[in-house]
Amino acid sequence: MTERALVAPIWILAIIAVVTALYTAASVLAPVACALFLIALVWPLQQNLQRFLPKLLALAVVVCVVVLGFFVFASAATWGFSRIGRSVIADSARFQLLYGQLADWLEGHGIVVAGIWAEHFNVGWLVRIAQGVTARLNTMISFWIVVVVYVLLGLLDTKTIADNARAALDPGTASVLIDGSVQTASKLRRYMLVRTLMSLATGSMVWALSAAFGLRFAAEWGVIAFTLNYIPFIGPLVATSLPTLYALAQFGSPQAAITIFAGLNVIQFAIGSYIEPRVAGYALAVSPFVVLFSVFFWSFLWGVFGAFIGVPITIAVLTYCMQSPSTRWVAQLLGPPGRIPNRDET
Repeated sequence: MTERALVAPIWILAIIAVVTALYTAASVLAPVACALFLIALVWPLQQNLQRFLPKLLALAVVVCVVVLGFFVFASAATWGFSRIGRSVIADSARFQLLYGQLADWLEGHGIVVAGIWAEHFNVGWLVRIAQGVTARLNTMISFWIVVVVYVLLGLLDTKTIADNARAALDPGTASVLIDGSVQTASKLRRYMLVRTLMSLATGSMVWALSAAFGLRFAAEWGVIAFTLNYIPFIGPLVATSLPTLYALAQFGSPQAAITIFAGLNVIQFAIGSYIEPRVAGYALAVSPFVVLFSVFFWSFLWGVFGAFIGVPITIAVLTYCMQSPSTRWVAQLLGPPGRIPNRDET
């Protein structure tokens, strides 16, 4: 076998090894990835505070901002889901009846699996789900404690690592590494700014639509839409499906549920497909297929956090690929159709 013939199998084995390592070491690598992401977001704040505050005091302020941001986001999500969850449990008999009717209708059309699900759809099933969510929340708290520690240490060493890279590496390699990091951080900040603005717009419009139709817990549905909108594709799908199912149970009318479903989809389509790409600009544009693949791939590796961090990781990889002529074709291949970006484009 020639040397060229061995290239493809070696690359395949290397990719399999990397994916396996990412999956196996998720408990170690996921907090590191989250910490790097947060450091990219808050580093300008750290630099600005250090102009008139001691370094350690500025660091303490930044860490408090990170913790406060996580607390507010988690509290909002917990409030929305818990309020609706308690309502579903309190009105479980009605949901059980509705689900039984839906199961009978599906069985009448030859889908017998619905009957199997109907046997398990009861209060005990909902309680078990609530217990599972509680266990995940405990795990998430431990996860974020580790992340905060990494952020604390990373902010202390960011400048030192950059200086060490310039001293240890040749100028070309150091330039690729440092320039790629600076551009990646800039793009991630823009990504989160755009994502937050679009999430606020989506949540507000979902709240307004729910209130206009008389759907209970309109504010909660808006908060849920806001939090889930940070996860591309999967988040909007869940944020659209849950209010629709609840509307079907509340109004008992398929027409009302379909109308609300259509309205929610119009909101998601208008913001996600029309407004957001124009606000984000070309620098954040990624092929829709790559975005969808990133969400599912990283959610497979790292769960819900992977679904959130998948697109930022992809943006970072493509930005680093643009720094070197040997890998620039990767960014051009996986980027959006149209104009080829320059290396310095952000």
